Amino acid sequence: MITQVRKSLRLGRAVYPRSTFANVRLRGLKQPLSGWHHLFSTLLIVFVAAISCSAQGTPTVSKVEPQSWWKGSSLNPVRILVRGSNLKGARVQPVGRGLSVVGLPKVNERGGYLFVDLAIASNAQPGKRSLRITTPAGLTNSSFEILPALNRTGTFQGFSPDDVMYLVMIDRFADGDATNNDPPQSPGIYDRENKFSYHGGDLQGIIDRLPYLKELGVTALWLTPWYDNYDLPNQIEYKEGKPSTGFHGYNPQDFYAVEEHFGTHQKLQQLVTAAHQSGIKTIQDQVVNHTGPYHPWVDDPPTPTWFNGTRDRHLKNVFQTWVLHDPRPVEHLKRETMEGWFLDFLPDLNQHDKEVERYLIQNTLWWIGTTGLDGMRMDTWQYVPNSFWQKWTAAIKREFPKFRVVGEVKDGDVVHVSFFQGGKIRFDGVDSGLDSLLDFPLFYPIRHAFAESKHLDAIPKILAADYLYTNPEILVTLLGGHDDGRFMSEKGATIAGLKLANTFLLTTRGVPQLYYGDEIAMTGPDEPTTRKDFPGGFPGDQRNAFTRTGRTKEEQEVFEHIKTLTRLRRELEPLRRGRLVNLHVTDQQYAYARTTKSVTVVTVINNDTKTAQIEFDASPLKWANDLVLIDRLGVIKEVRVSDGKLRVVLPERSAAILVPR
Repeated sequence: MITQVRKSLRLGRAVYPRSTFANVRLRGLKQPLSGWHHLFSTLLIVFVAAISCSAQGTPTVSKVEPQSWWKGSSLNPVRILVRGSNLKGARVQPVGRGLSVVGLPKVNERGGYLFVDLAIASNAQPGKRSLRITTPAGLTNSSFEILPALNRTGTFQGFSPDDVMYLVMIDRFADGDATNNDPPQSPGIYDRENKFSYHGGDLQGIIDRLPYLKELGVTALWLTPWYDNYDLPNQIEYKEGKPSTGFHGYNPQDFYAVEEHFGTHQKLQQLVTAAHQSGIKTIQDQVVNHTGPYHPWVDDPPTPTWFNGTRDRHLKNVFQTWVLHDPRPVEHLKRETMEGWFLDFLPDLNQHDKEVERYLIQNTLWWIGTTGLDGMRMDTWQYVPNSFWQKWTAAIKREFPKFRVVGEVKDGDVVHVSFFQGGKIRFDGVDSGLDSLLDFPLFYPIRHAFAESKHLDAIPKILAADYLYTNPEILVTLLGGHDDGRFMSEKGATIAGLKLANTFLLTTRGVPQLYYGDEIAMTGPDEPTTRKDFPGGFPGDQRNAFTRTGRTKEEQEVFEHIKTLTRLRRELEPLRRGRLVNLHVTDQQYAYARTTKSVTVVTVINNDTKTAQIEFDASPLKWANDLVLIDRLGVIKEVRVSDGKLRVVLPERSAAILVPR
């Protein structure tokens, strides 16, 4: 009989016989156990439990996320995700005052992940604490730190049309610390001769170049993701026949760590502080749609539904984004677009999983709260459910009311892009809460008109659809970015066209965003070359374009033009906050005003290849006859309102910014 029971127990795996121990039928017995038989069955249960615990082994911890939190947070308790092994049956006990466990910890089926809620007392003293994690097989300790809340003066400021953004790809801007170029944990993926390897740009390099950005007129610095990316060549994604790397930052393998090629969390804090001291805000680029292909979760997820699918069995994204704003979508297309894996290998996070939802919300708050960030650019916004965004944005506003987020919806259709801006409940019953969007519908006609010399009137035609947005004034306008070829590599692009494009960008509605290197007319026709190194930012560069002496005549011309425009935008309030009024539109000429209650500024653009006389009605501006206007760009002499009209003669491919004398 004992032999039969032993056979039903697979030593070390805690597999039980099919009948319950309370009613075991041993061989040769026709009746349920009673008396000493019940005692014997109880002993068997204890014996099996002991075998299971013994087989599990001593618990270990390899990662705690987040590893710190600040007192006084609106999110309390904070949920800790512990990654390790042999965590089944774990109990967690904080060692030190001011920290307590709320509820019972949860362990996933494999015993590799532990979820525990930690509450921080209002009177807790900042400092490190220990978490004692105990199982029947042993115990281990891990650390957790209670942080002081950052001073809210001069931090968490948000962004507005008063700002001029500047997008930097960290790895390609400036190398300020050569010691992190080939770090020991990720050797062999630094190679400046390889377009797809790390080139050495880092956080220290950006700190060193803050005076340059200040001179240009930048007030907000958008940095590509600084998450820790994979530590080896990406053998899944080949570029031009070679393995790629995560130098761009968009394939995170650790959401709570800074990429070692860029620096450390402490260096990031130094950058944010130094930028604030220079009057420059910091905007983080985040990713919550997916992870990198080498994230530990991919083969060992914390919950069964952590991802939409698995590495071996998942949907491939078909990018049919039009169905996302369709109240009657083709469901399989919508599912493939929302749940499909980018490029068939980037694991798609499932924000409908409550633990994923909590993890991502906390991760965003942690980066803001531990560094003093002012804003955020969210990658691939449209591929994440609006129901998640509603909770995510609400959590941010609850903790940091002035903080603002701009979402990436890369599409030229105003109807589609405007659907994702918050401030309105859509047909799905959700207000996403999103503040701003990258204005891609305006990006494309800017390129076409000013680079390719196509019709300029396409721009006001796009602006005519501003009524579809809940707040068009906060949209982030752009003429270049890290996913598109450079402006100067468009067919027909000229320095004159680039200057006109920037004139429009810095005088129209919205928050203007510059792309690193466009201020010196850098070229690059495709994604790899649009991410070229900034000349002078790296050891061994033949020239230093961060300095006047290191720039060519044309580069200096563009730099000075943008510098003038940012100064005028700073000096002339209507260029930042004024109502946009269209005054004159033809195929290649465009005049518009930005007007406040007390001041009006008029911008006139001639995109033609010959001199143009532009005449338009000034009555919408309520300007009196004989009012004299001067051109702050110095292209033309003063002009005068006559018979209620303005007559402006502009040379080919030029612009004027007119203000009352």
